[in-house]
Amino acid sequence: MLSSNRKGAIAETKIAAAATELGIPVLRPIVEHGRYDLGFEIGDEILRVQCKWGGLDSEGAVIKVALQSCCLTPAGYVRSSYTSEQIDLVAVYCGELDRCYLLPGALVCNRTAIYLRVAPPRNCQRACINLAADFEFTGAVAQLEERRHGMAEARGSSPLSSTPSTTEVGSNQFRNHFGYYLERAAAGDEILVRRHGRPYARLVPVQPRLVAA
Repeated sequence: MLSSNRKGAIAETKIAAAATELGIPVLRPIVEHGRYDLGFEIGDEILRVQCKWGGLDSEGAVIKVALQSCCLTPAGYVRSSYTSEQIDLVAVYCGELDRCYLLPGALVCNRTAIYLRVAPPRNCQRACINLAADFEFTGAVAQLEERRHGMAEARGSSPLSSTPSTTEVGSNQFRNHFGYYLERAAAGDEILVRRHGRPYARLVPVQPRLVAA
């Protein structure tokens, strides 16, 4: 049986290889045991990536991903979740499936765990679940590159942190992943929901981020 350290090392190696195959420059911190394991150079940015091993449940339906780190302090072992100030992405490797997944920080920060569903639930539930297929590594990287490219064109000379992003999504997708889009809005993004191809509703943060002049 693999130890947790061995699983972590395998996951990091597999994820780095998957990114390299896609032509993404991968950087590693000199000092180990930080809050992120790798850096992905995408566009003109280096995104901080925390690597995790995802375990498949006994029925092969759900991948469980722990989203906490454990460190030894004078007061004993302390577990803590990741914040948006510490990481940008969580990359997951599932050994049983030999597949990698990439999750945005808005979906994973400040959580203790997340579950990626490989097979549809038996009760046909569609809302508030995370389908593993939506976060397949290759597709997630492509969407990330497209979004970063679009943001760079939109902001011009403005700093990245000062410009909110607007994401358009169909009503079915919005309903099925409401929690994810809610977190995106809380982080400062605007979510435009379309129904039958037409603008239907807009989800915005309580305090919109200011755009630099």
